[in-house]
Amino acid sequence: MTVRVLRAADRPPKPWRNGGGLTREIAAFPEGAGADGFDWRVSLADVTADGPFSSFPGVDRTLTVVEGAGMDLVVGGEHHIVDEPLWPHDFPGDLPTDGFLLGGPVVNLNVMRRRDRARAETAVVCGTVRLLPPPGGTVLAVSLDDGAVLEDADIRLERYDAVLAAGESPGVLRTMGQAVVITFPDG
Repeated sequence: MTVRVLRAADRPPKPWRNGGGLTREIAAFPEGAGADGFDWRVSLADVTADGPFSSFPGVDRTLTVVEGAGMDLVVGGEHHIVDEPLWPHDFPGDLPTDGFLLGGPVVNLNVMRRRDRARAETAVVCGTVRLLPPPGGTVLAVSLDDGAVLEDADIRLERYDAVLAAGESPGVLRTMGQAVVITFPDG
C-alpha cells in the first residue's frame, strides 16, 4: 500500500497554461509529467475574472466549484450554468471554453484525464467514508474544510490537504464538512 499526505501549504501557485489565472496542482499521474504528459491531473484553480479556459486536446475535465457563487461555462458555444456548489460538472477539455463569474471569484477543483488513457469518478462526500482504491488504481481525497481525519493513520487534514492512496485502503476519512473523493481505476 502506498499512502501520501499532500499538504495544501506545499503547493506553489503556477500560472494557467493560457496565463489567465493561477492553479495549484494537487496530484498528477505519472508524477511530474507536466501539462502535456499526464494521464490524469487534479488541481485547484483561483478564478478571479471572466475569460477563456486553457485548451487540453484529448482531455476530459470535471469542474467542481468549491468556493464562490459559480460560473457560466460556455463549452463549444453551449451555456452550462455551474451555480450549485460542490456539484461535479463534466465537459470536454478540447472544446473552446469560456468562463463567466456569476458573483465574484471562485475556486474550482479540476480533474483532468486523457480520455484514451485514464478514467475518473468524482464524488463530494460528507461525514465518514472508507477510502477504497480500485484494484490497480488510485484514490485521492481532498478535504474542503479544516479538521478532517484519516482515522486509521491518525492523520489530520486541513482545508485543501489531500490523501493519495494506491493498493489497499488507507482507512476511514471522517470529515467535519465535505471532501472530494476521486477514484482512478487505471492508475
